[in-house]
Amino acid sequence: MKRDRVRCIGARLVIGCAAVLALSGCATAPPAATAAAPAGAPVARDGQRDFDLEFGTWKTKLRRLVGPLSGSSRWVEYEGTTVVSKVWGGRANLVELAVDGAAGRIEGLNLRLYDPQTRRWSLNFASPRSGVMATPTVGAFDDSGARGEFYADETLNGRPIRVRFVISRVNADEWRFEQAFSADGGLTWEVNWIAVDTRV
Repeated sequence: MKRDRVRCIGARLVIGCAAVLALSGCATAPPAATAAAPAGAPVARDGQRDFDLEFGTWKTKLRRLVGPLSGSSRWVEYEGTTVVSKVWGGRANLVELAVDGAAGRIEGLNLRLYDPQTRRWSLNFASPRSGVMATPTVGAFDDSGARGEFYADETLNGRPIRVRFVISRVNADEWRFEQAFSADGGLTWEVNWIAVDTRV
């Protein structure tokens, strides 16, 4: 169950993901400036079209840290596909992920919902293992519409953690996804999921 919980937290944020980047220092990262306003406070720009360029089918490459926040330095890699479909004329979208690697298979879906009142997105992940939606990560894209930050409070192995998920639009044919956990309220972060989607 613990492994499924870690996988659920990791996969939920990344869906829409994929190709692994060979980055130096990918296991740790300094805290990033929070682009989003405090939870509940409205965001100034209307971001309901933020994911329009992501609709379609993508080749996904994914790299996942085994045992986040445990001192582990072992990463496993996966490859597969991600399909992003428009819902409600683009005010929501559905991401379906299926990747395979030496560590097994990850399948999941992410229902991303736009709240026109707060102008924030919530990312709602589910896997076929549990069949239920996990705690959503909530946030917004910056003024350029090219970088979004999404946050949630979770628990991992019985301790509270902060989750940060960053989505970056590299260009029209490539998106990058990075997840990090913090056990000290966001003072330090450990990256545990890096994915890149390349348009098919």
